[in-house]
Amino acid sequence: MEITLQSLLFSFGTVAILTPLLIRLLKAYNLTQPIRAELPPDHQAKKGTPLMTGLIFLVSVLISCLFMRNTDMYILSIIFIAFGCIGFLDDFKKAYFQDPKGASGRMKLLLQFTVSGGVVYYFLHNNTLATEFVVFKGIVLDVPNLLYIGVIVLFVVGSANAINFTDGLDGLLSVVSIPVFFFFFLISDHIEVKIFCFAMIGGLLGFLIYNAYPAKAFMGDTGSLAIGGILSFLVVIEHVEVLVPLLFIIYFAEQFSVILQVASFKLTGKRIFQMAPVHYHFALKYGWSENQIVVRFGLLAWTAVLIAWLYWYFFL
Repeated sequence: MEITLQSLLFSFGTVAILTPLLIRLLKAYNLTQPIRAELPPDHQAKKGTPLMTGLIFLVSVLISCLFMRNTDMYILSIIFIAFGCIGFLDDFKKAYFQDPKGASGRMKLLLQFTVSGGVVYYFLHNNTLATEFVVFKGIVLDVPNLLYIGVIVLFVVGSANAINFTDGLDGLLSVVSIPVFFFFFLISDHIEVKIFCFAMIGGLLGFLIYNAYPAKAFMGDTGSLAIGGILSFLVVIEHVEVLVPLLFIIYFAEQFSVILQVASFKLTGKRIFQMAPVHYHFALKYGWSENQIVVRFGLLAWTAVLIAWLYWYFFL
């Protein structure tokens, strides 16, 4: 327990101390957030906020590896950093060219599929991952290797992008991700996972100092894709796929709101939501402030995690 607390405190301190330095550096090179024209007026004022400060998470994770130098810790770090690097490519193009579109979607998906497939293959090749889905105590679905790889890779890429969608309001992704990391800290028998999760919680708390409304910095895809990739793989490592609808309830609500919005508009010419992802809908239709949305989404995330933990404790 002591080493996990050390990782949390060390990560918090690293992020809290180094983020202002990164903010100054990004401002000096004008690597700031461009804003899409269709976003609400209050979001237009965020133009010029330093982007890709999620780089600080990559640094804090590397430092956290010092607490546990073994292969499992390195694999977790590689997953996190690989997805973060994909996000960095997108952020850099957005910031450098002031282009809200960023890198091409096809390139990002290709890189995500490559990383995800490589990691799953590594796990299976080293017999560190069973090709099964645990549904209930005594109820386990065994699936062929190729089918398992396909399903898991699709899940990881889809979930990583769902989590990426959630990074749309100041502090939102950090607030709803902290309880999910805490869940994996509670249930895992792997000390590496516990250390990694506490390091992430510490880093996210440290980042909230600068990312809570009004944000002085945005983590960008560098941070959000890294978080998405590692949380998706933690689901796989801990075999809690059955709990994904609860653990990822906010992330999936954000992603599916976009899918439903696009499908509805193409099929009927009408929009279901005022704007998607759904956090914009609550702001535009009901007048919720950013802080109100973040707090309420955070409470929903903690509630869902509590229910997920109860199911895991009694039924898995």
